[in-house]
Amino acid sequence: MKHADPQGPVSFVANVARLPQKGLPVVIDADDRQRAALATEHELLSVERYRAELLVTPWKRHGVKVSGRVEADITQACIVTLDPVAAHIDEPFEALFLPEQSKLGRQGFEGGGEIVLDADGPDSPETFSGETIDVGALAEQFFGLAIDPYPRKAGASVEAAGDTEPAESEFQQKLRSLLGKS
Repeated sequence: MKHADPQGPVSFVANVARLPQKGLPVVIDADDRQRAALATEHELLSVERYRAELLVTPWKRHGVKVSGRVEADITQACIVTLDPVAAHIDEPFEALFLPEQSKLGRQGFEGGGEIVLDADGPDSPETFSGETIDVGALAEQFFGLAIDPYPRKAGASVEAAGDTEPAESEFQQKLRSLLGKS
């Protein structure tokens, strides 16, 4: 994941150099200006509500774990009719970070160490430099991933928009005959 520039709509830079053992709680409640910028950034008609609740905690020796949830109420344009479609986002997330110079971060990639990836588990750690991480930009990335890329108004279908049905390809005809369906 790329990190948004510090001018991101909901940027919140957390100093991770001296995190309390219990972690640093961060709450981002977007104001009108931030919600308008989020809508523009993510090509939405509007963002009615955006709230991210995060906990930034120490992880391993020098790493950082950011866990939390982003909730939002948004309005998108239907891909068929362009009418407004309301949606609710409630996305829990977790991300791990290691300092760029961390031995643990380099081992897996350079030292022949094993990195075991679990498709359902957390992503492998990202690296950061300096003493800060923009946790607001991180929350915004998960918000962006949770947005339905093909919003549809109830009852709207692509077929209704087109006049004719596309002809079946040769591959589809063979597949249908193999499956014994007509």
